[in-house]
Amino acid sequence: MFRERLRGLRRKAGISQQALSDQCGVAIHAIARYERGERGPSVKNLEVLADFFGVSTDYLLGRAEK
Repeated sequence: MFRERLRGLRRKAGISQQALSDQCGVAIHAIARYERGERGPSVKNLEVLADFFGVSTDYLLGRAEK
């Protein structure tokens, strides 16, 4: 669920993985792996991504609808 929500939010925002990486300070390789479902984010990166998109960490993890 995390990978789909992250990819969906990024695409809805109209930004590339590189732009998300630059704006959030999360390595591009990490973002690519998150979106492929190869790994999950650290708590810190989860919080950074949730804050960037203005959603809850529970939403990103698929535990809430917003």
